[in-house]
Amino acid sequence: MLWIALHLPALSLEAFAATLPATLTAGANAATAPLALMDARALVAVNAAARAFGLQPGMKRATALGLVPQLVLGPVDAARDAAALDAVVHAALAFTPQVSCQGGSAPDAPPDTVLLEVQASLRCFGGPGRQLPLLLRRLQATLAPLGHRLQVVSAPTPLGAALLARVQHGLHCADGPALQRALDTTPVWLLGPGREHWDALQGMGLRTLGELRRLPRAGLARRFGDGLLDEIDRAYGQRPDPRVPVVLPAAFDSRLELFARADTTEQVLRGAEVLLARLVAWLDAQHALVRRCTLQMQHESRWRRDTRTPEATALEIALAEPSRDAMHLRVLLRERLASLPLPAPTIELRLQAHDIARQAAPNGELFPSAASEREGLVRLIERLQARLGPARVRRLQRLSDHRPERAGATRPVADPAPSPASTAGAPAAPLPVRPVWMLWPPEPLHERLARPLLDGRPLQLLSGPERIESGWWDGALAERDYFIAQATDGALVWIYRARLPPAESDAEGAGWFLQGRFA
Repeated sequence: MLWIALHLPALSLEAFAATLPATLTAGANAATAPLALMDARALVAVNAAARAFGLQPGMKRATALGLVPQLVLGPVDAARDAAALDAVVHAALAFTPQVSCQGGSAPDAPPDTVLLEVQASLRCFGGPGRQLPLLLRRLQATLAPLGHRLQVVSAPTPLGAALLARVQHGLHCADGPALQRALDTTPVWLLGPGREHWDALQGMGLRTLGELRRLPRAGLARRFGDGLLDEIDRAYGQRPDPRVPVVLPAAFDSRLELFARADTTEQVLRGAEVLLARLVAWLDAQHALVRRCTLQMQHESRWRRDTRTPEATALEIALAEPSRDAMHLRVLLRERLASLPLPAPTIELRLQAHDIARQAAPNGELFPSAASEREGLVRLIERLQARLGPARVRRLQRLSDHRPERAGATRPVADPAPSPASTAGAPAAPLPVRPVWMLWPPEPLHERLARPLLDGRPLQLLSGPERIESGWWDGALAERDYFIAQATDGALVWIYRARLPPAESDAEGAGWFLQGRFA
């Protein structure tokens, strides 16, 4: 077996930073903004910028603010951390179904390490010698949009990989002896019982697992209990260590409580991008694409203008074709938010996706194909719909009518295509030649010696007449003879004249008319 451990040493701080306004974490401020988390009594975690000012976990709030007045303080939130870890788990499930979580060394520590059993998955990533490096590169690229710092280790046992990932990065233990050598230098306090008995172990001069393993097992069991030996044996692979795999939820539903209220759609977009990254990770695990998702913006009650202001605003994103492209989803969301007025400041976001499609991954072809060109057109249509509104992006629909002015109509692209029954009666024969550019109303043409003129020059009739007599039932009678004509510059046009003179037909006046131009 081969296990990969993904340790997230700053999970809580990173999950908190994702809720902050862009002014605190964007650009040059990303590395310089001091952040800290605290419980009811003291600081429990600080980032590198805060540590540079001398802040340490365990400091009181007043002391920390006295040293760093610009410190951004946030509360510890187990639910926020769990949601961030779930996204990492979902991303890992795209590589193997055997994914589990490992908690910290303290007995009540929440999970901060994700474990993947990848032995069976290696054959999907190239030949021998290239499989694990390629898998790791692909895994880290998948996790990059989530914005977490990772310490990655691979080893034959899950607990061994988890312990090593807490103190190292990039280590690969190919077999048992390599794992034993690496674990022998690992601090003993990484084990749960080791931390519990750390003072006694330190007093005995036992600081590493190798030093601990050289002692008699019976004496260790009497002094520190069987739990210490059990963890050591599972880490070294001398005792089975079964893991219960994580079960992927059937639908996506993720929340993000913002640190400060969002007054503009740009501020909402920053938080929504975090949820979109989680959605893409969940879709990767499902090997699925999303058709429709909904972003709910919960408004702050005290800033609502009146009782008619809604408690939440829902924004639905419907795709013309299913997708899980993070950039494409982000562009659509940005366009929709840009045209959405917020009735009140937003304090919490919730993204839900129930309508998904399981389809094959897109082909990475060298040259564009008809499918990839159609995908580009579909994405353009989706962006136009997001910016202008679904009703303003329309497509042509052919109607069963011989009159050119009534042979087509426009309808919103989002509307379903008409069923075959709605086109019953359309001519089954091949369609006659028609120009791309149709003029309505038709343009009257001058004539000389009964020959039509275009721009003062006579037209040469090439084909015709094509007689159209239609519309007696709706009061728009058309009785025309159509011709294809050529101008002196070689351009082809579509012209007609009324079949009957004005005295015998009330439909149209006499003379020639320009109906369209051929491309």
